[in-house]
Formats: sequence, C-alpha cells, structure tokens
Amino acid sequence: MSVEKVKNYLVRCGLKDRVREFPVSSATVELAAKALNVEPARIAKSISFYEKDGGCLIIVAAGDAKIDNAKFKAEFGFKAKMLSRDDVEPMTGYRIGGVCPFDNPPSAKVYCDCSLKRFQTVFPAAGSANSCVRLTCGELFTASHGVRWVDVCKNWKDEDQP
Repeated sequence: MSVEKVKNYLVRCGLKDRVREFPVSSATVELAAKALNVEPARIAKSISFYEKDGGCLIIVAAGDAKIDNAKFKAEFGFKAKMLSRDDVEPMTGYRIGGVCPFDNPPSAKVYCDCSLKRFQTVFPAAGSANSCVRLTCGELFTASHGVRWVDVCKNWKDEDQP
C-alpha cells in the first residue's frame, strides 16, 4: 500500500507520525483542504510532467497556484506537458489522487515552487487519495530530495490576480 510506503520512508527521514489518514477523500486540493479544515492554498499539490530526457519532473506547488507555461519553459527549457493518466503511476510511483514527492522512482525529479514558502506548514499527499503529511517547507524540500526551489506558478501572488 502506498501510504505504508510513505510512512516507512518518512520514518527514515526522521518525520515519524506525520501522516494523517481520513475516512473521506483528499484526492483534490478542495477535498484535502476540507478534510484538514485549512485554506486550499496550504495543500501542497504534486503536479507531474514529462521531462525531456524521458523521466518526469514533479512540481510541488501551493493549492491556489497554477503552472505558468512561460515561466516553466524559461526554467526548464521545454514546454510543460503533464503526464498522461497511464504514465502517472509508473513514472511517479503513485496513483492519481495520491501522487506525492516522496520515495519516487529515480527518474522522477522533484522541484518545490516558491508559492509554498508563504506558509509555515503545508500538506502534501501521502501516497493515497485519503492521506496527507504535515510538514514545514524545509522538511518538504529535504524529505522530497528537491532539486531546487523554482518560480513556475501564477495566480498566487496579489500582483498575479486579475
């Protein structure tokens, strides 16, 4: 079970007992925020894309942020293309609704978006459609083996709002 995989991984990271499981779905930002009773922006969503070398990259971003295609291309040098439904589990190690930035296959690279840094704690998924992990941004970056912090999202800053 993927949630057990994440729990075991987080124990090895020194983050024992951080996983929360719910009797309801937390598969979307809105459902996770409702289950946790927090604002949707604090949900750290993992968005998976094809990497130009055949692997994938996972962007962990705030729940209210959206990928900015121009920023993505400027950062990575290629156009953003999300993984197909059939490629999500083999390339990230998790099913849709539970994709998280922990213990992914070696070909998956994790990048954390700066949209998360405005929060003391954030809540990424924990490997299933009814779980999450409470982490600081520093803990998230370290536990996910983040490559680097990036700025590839829009609609989360005041100046981004219409």
